[in-house]
This record gives sequence, C-alpha cells and structure tokens, in this order.
Amino acid sequence: MNFQNPVFIPGPTNIPESLRKACDIPTVDHRSPQFGDILHPARDGVRQVLKSTSAEIFIFPSTGTGGWEAALTNTLSAGDKILAARNGMFSHRWIDMCNRHGLNVEVVETPWGEGLPVDRYADILKADTEHHIKAVLATHNETATGVKSDIAAVRKALDGANHPALLFVDGVSSIGSMDFRFDEWDVDIAVTGSQKGFMLPVGLAIVGFSEKAIAATRFARLPRTFFDVQDMAKGYADSAYPYTPSVGLLNGLSQACRMLLGEGLENVFARHHRIAEGVRAAVSAWGLTLCAVSPDVYSDTVSAIRTPDGFDATAIVAHAAKNYGVAFGGGLGQVAGKVFRIGHLGSLTDVMTLSGIATAEMCMADLGLDITLGSGVAAAQEFYRANATIARKDAA
Repeated sequence: MNFQNPVFIPGPTNIPESLRKACDIPTVDHRSPQFGDILHPARDGVRQVLKSTSAEIFIFPSTGTGGWEAALTNTLSAGDKILAARNGMFSHRWIDMCNRHGLNVEVVETPWGEGLPVDRYADILKADTEHHIKAVLATHNETATGVKSDIAAVRKALDGANHPALLFVDGVSSIGSMDFRFDEWDVDIAVTGSQKGFMLPVGLAIVGFSEKAIAATRFARLPRTFFDVQDMAKGYADSAYPYTPSVGLLNGLSQACRMLLGEGLENVFARHHRIAEGVRAAVSAWGLTLCAVSPDVYSDTVSAIRTPDGFDATAIVAHAAKNYGVAFGGGLGQVAGKVFRIGHLGSLTDVMTLSGIATAEMCMADLGLDITLGSGVAAAQEFYRANATIARKDAA
C-alpha cells in the first residue's frame, strides 16, 4: 500500500498531520496534574461534538466494540430483554454480544439496505405493557451497507409508547461526521471510536452516558471490571484513570475536537454530505446502484456500491490495493462479494475524493466491467463545481 495515497475505507480514516503530531508527545505521568489538562478538555470536546450539555463522557483504551460492551455491562443484568434490529453486520455483532452476555434479545430481522424498522419498534414497545424491554439498540449508521437510520424516530417510538427502556445508539461511523443530537434525541448511551470521525488512530472507545443511564449502573449486575464507568468516574474526579490511559491518543482527541468545533459542526456535516453526493453522482454515472434502498437512508460517511450479478466485488478491493496502492472497503456478511465500499468520512476533501472515484473506475475497467473511464469522475466534478462556493466557505 502506498502511504502517500488517501484511504477510502470507512475507518480507520485519514489522519491529519496536526493530529498525528498531537498524539506524538513525550511520556506524561498520568498521575500528575498535567494529565488533567489533557483529560478534561478531551471529555468536554466530545460532549460538544455530541451536542450535549450534560452527557457523562467515558473514554476507554479500546475500540467501538469495547464501547458497546461498556454500554451493556454497566446498565443491564443477565436475562434482561433487549429490542434490536438486524439490518447489517454491525447491528448483527452488537446482537451477538448481547447473546454472549446472557441477555434476551428480541431481534427484528430487517433487509440489509434498509434503515431501522421504526414502525415495528413502535408496535413492539406499545405491546410491552409490563416493560420487560430494558434497552433498545439502534445503529445510527450501518457501516456495512451505507445506511443511516432515524434516531429521532426511534425516540419518538419510545415516547409514544410511554416506555422507559434505555436508548443505546451505535454512532461509531456517524459521530463527528454526521449530525448527532444526544440531548435532543434523548439518547441514553452513545458509542463511537477514535478512528472514524475523530480522525485519529485506533485505540479509544468513546461513550456518552445520560443521567438515566448513570442511574442504571447502580442496579446492573453484569460483570465488569475494565469497562466499569463507576471506577472511571472516581478516577476522573481526581484527574486520573483507574489504570494506565492512552495519553497520546487523549491529547489527539482533545485536538480533534478543537478541529471539528473550529470548522463548525454544521460545516463538517455539510462537507460530508457534499462529498457523499459527489460519490453518489459517480455511482449513478457508472450505471450502478447503492446497497441503501432509497435516498432517505443514504449514508454521508460510506457508500456500499452493488456490482452486477455474478461479479465478485471483492476483486475491485484487491485490485486497487495491489495495482494502485489504494484502499477501499469490501463487503461484509450478507453483502460480501456483492458490494465494495467507498468510505468518505473524516479528513477528506472533494479533490481527494475525486482520486478515489478515478481509481475505482480504473479498477472496474481493468476487471472487465462496462465502465467508461471518466464518467464517474465527470459526474462528481460537475456536482463539486456546482457546490464549490459551499466548499470554499467550509474551508474558510
């Protein structure tokens, strides 16, 4: 792989040079007052990115998967009932984790390519008059299929049923890149990681807890040690951790939040939408379709692109890596071999994206697909040219 080329996978994402330098610091005594000057700005910055004034932010040396586990183990007990939909690989993995922890999951099977089945959620929650369901899982952005779901509608379903279940949201590939409203959507736990919208190396699980979720930790009986938020909160009160933290990554996270907030969150979201629209214009020009079934569920951070029946989409990913030194994402689970994925999140621009679109075109042409070189690039160029004023405003 050529390290000079940007990556077009849905995470880890490209790392800005300033963030690489922010992570590369001398050893800091994590039990000294100096550590607090790194820890607290990072937590405050994340809270602002989540659009919250009150969320308790916990940052573990882990990944988004560790964040999922922190959400479950800190608030639930064995045998608790969970409501979840399986509409992609990452919702599937969260369901699998619930099963491994002895939770009772009611799974709503949903076609891959569709968003969360909010109407089914609403019906199930209304029927649960005795409130056996303790938590509802919602994947905001399904990374495997390039599908976003309406979290506000899930909250409306809960409220419409007057149901007290906790709302857990997987925002791993959305937070920091797509609009996320922790307070407005009344989210109880939001989970993300350092390597996506925050543009950092892998290594941090970033989790926001509501006051209601914090209260649930007092009664939860699932075993937890490393991911115990009560231990973490005690450490934070003394500007410390209950164990050795990833100091360099925390320093990078603080700087990443400053970058995002400095650009302006609405500008960040608009940039991702604009870049994604250019990719979608290219896909249409190629005569291909997205895995996402309709525009209302199109993701602004990753596009899963269907290839013709009988063609192994994984070949595009392998060919790009071997021949052009460029990374795309392969299909996962039910869509393995049927789609390839272009990640367009994090540190990315229109111009960088055009290089990825051009590379995808070369690969598809090399492999015999009926693709006219330059067609997708031209379609994306036309879109970006028409929106260049917006791009300049974002950059300013």
